[in-house]
Amino acid sequence: MRYKLEWEYKTKGVAPILFSSDYLEGEHALQAGEELERSGKAVGISFTDEIGTAWSIKEMRKLLTVVEEEPHNLTVYFDGGFDNTHNKAGLGTIIYYKQGKKKYRLRANEVFDEIDTNNEAEYAALYFALSILEEMGVRNTSCEIKGDSQVVLKQLEGEWPCYEETLNRWLDRIEKKIVELGLHPKYYPIGRKENKEADKLATQALQGKMINSKMQII
Repeated sequence: MRYKLEWEYKTKGVAPILFSSDYLEGEHALQAGEELERSGKAVGISFTDEIGTAWSIKEMRKLLTVVEEEPHNLTVYFDGGFDNTHNKAGLGTIIYYKQGKKKYRLRANEVFDEIDTNNEAEYAALYFALSILEEMGVRNTSCEIKGDSQVVLKQLEGEWPCYEETLNRWLDRIEKKIVELGLHPKYYPIGRKENKEADKLATQALQGKMINSKMQII
């Protein structure tokens, strides 16, 4: 989750001037707030998260102590590959996140049977990624979701209609899972080149090469 810092600047003989920052990572926002507080020139310092909840400096310190121990700063890549000969899908996901002061990358794939189209494979891949987040214990946080399927992402945003019953069922499952996890997703369509890691995992799943690994990023 990112936070916008807001404060009033005190100067002699002039009414306080309201300032606000861009959205910042929690630790950077708190550090800036504490420095402003020490300067003695700022009053009414507050933090507003991406869903509109406001926090004081005291509340922010407590919040970040809890948040630091949970997976956060999530970026999820997903991709689905379709084998129309056997009607099955290879699902791949890459998840980047922070926990404590460390950064991690998780890679996982899976094979899913009884798939009829490539679009359905893409939906299944995103649902698989959300299931991984659930296993990680992710709750009540913002999340960037990136994939090369504009159909999936635009339909989830509500920009494109979905007329296929099968895909609507996947949409319902995905939206239900997002609500259960308390996620606040932002969707980013990307090119296949930028999504090549997830694409490779999906292909490897169809080849029978199963992967589930986590590594710290230095």
